[in-house]
Amino acid sequence: MSPVRRCSRTACVRPAVATLTYVYADSTAVLGPLATFAEPHCYDLCLAHSARLTAPRGWEVLRLAPDPASLGPSSDDLEALADAVREAARPGERAAPAEHVELGRRGHLRVLRDSETSDLPG
Repeated sequence: MSPVRRCSRTACVRPAVATLTYVYADSTAVLGPLATFAEPHCYDLCLAHSARLTAPRGWEVLRLAPDPASLGPSSDDLEALADAVREAARPGERAAPAEHVELGRRGHLRVLRDSETSDLPG
């Protein structure tokens, strides 16, 4: 099990719930749901610090609210978990892990899709 990511603010020990990214070219601070991976130039914030976030004068704060339906496991997540359990219980051959294809990149942000997914553009 992975350790809980903590708030990036000094001396704060609360768990992170949001990720802050600065887009310097647009003078914008983007606060969104906690990123899947910890990135070097992003800041993870707890609920209290993300609620009180302000930006420098002349900057815009863009708050991306998470989709409430995506907060819990989806039916796809549960099906994938069930498939993984069935596969692990089967003796013999193991399936190769799915590879991810990078669709695009802007700075340190990446857009990924599974190589086996054919219905997505790209």
